[in-house]
Amino acid sequence: MGYADELFDLTDRVVLITGGSRGLGREMAFAAARCGADVVIASRNLESCEATAAQITAETGRAALAHRVHVGRWDELEPLADAAYDRFGKVDVLVNNAGMSPLYDSLGSVSEKLFDSVVNLNFKGPFRLTALIGERMAAAGGGSIINVSSSGSLRPDASMLPYAAAKAALNVLTEGFAKAFGPAVRVNTLMAGPFLTDISKAWSLGDPAAFAHLALRRAGDPAEIVGAALFLMSDAASFTTGSILRADGGLP
Repeated sequence: MGYADELFDLTDRVVLITGGSRGLGREMAFAAARCGADVVIASRNLESCEATAAQITAETGRAALAHRVHVGRWDELEPLADAAYDRFGKVDVLVNNAGMSPLYDSLGSVSEKLFDSVVNLNFKGPFRLTALIGERMAAAGGGSIINVSSSGSLRPDASMLPYAAAKAALNVLTEGFAKAFGPAVRVNTLMAGPFLTDISKAWSLGDPAAFAHLALRRAGDPAEIVGAALFLMSDAASFTTGSILRADGGLP
C-alpha cells in the first residue's frame, strides 16, 4: 500500500450516505467502497438504492446495504440508524447528503408545504440523524460526520432562499455538533457549488455565463466531489473538525 493509499484507507469502515443512490451521494458511496469501506445507501427510492448497492458490491467486493428512508421524516431516521448497526455493528462515517431545492415562481408563491419540505429534508433530518448516530460514535470512541451543504448558504439567490437558509442552518449544526461530540467525533461541512447532477437539470446551468463569477468558469462533474469527501471521511482529516471545506469552483 502506497503512502496516499494508506492515508485515505477506509478498509473495514462503515459509511452511511443519505441520498446515496444518485448524484454526489452515489459518487461518494463508490469512492468509499473503492477505499475499502462497506456502505449503507439510503434514499426514498429503494429500487435505486438496491441497484446502486448491487453495483458497488459487484465492482468493489464490499458489502452494501440498501435502505429506504425519507430523511425529512423524523420517525424514519431511528430505523435507518438501527438497520445500519444491526447489519454492520457500527457506523464510522455518516454523510448527510440528501437534499432538495424545488423551483418556485416567486417568493410570494412559496407555500408552507414547500417551505417545510425543504427545511425538513435539508436541516431537520440531518439534525436528528446526526444526533442519533453521533452519540453512538462518541460512545464507541470515534467517527466522522460530513454535512453536505451548498454555496448558496453563503451567497443566497432569490430562486432558492428556503434551501439556502436550511443549508446555512446546517453549517451552524456542523460547528455545534463538532463541539458536542468532540474529541472523539469529527464533524465537518462539505460545501458544494454547482455540480451537473440530475437535480441541477432544473436550474438552467447550460449557459456558460452562469459560471462567469467562478474562478474555474464552469460547473463541477459529480466525480470531482470525491477528493474532498475522502479527505473528510479518512484519517487524512484527523485534525479537521467544525470546518467548512468548499468545493465550489472558486466562489468569490
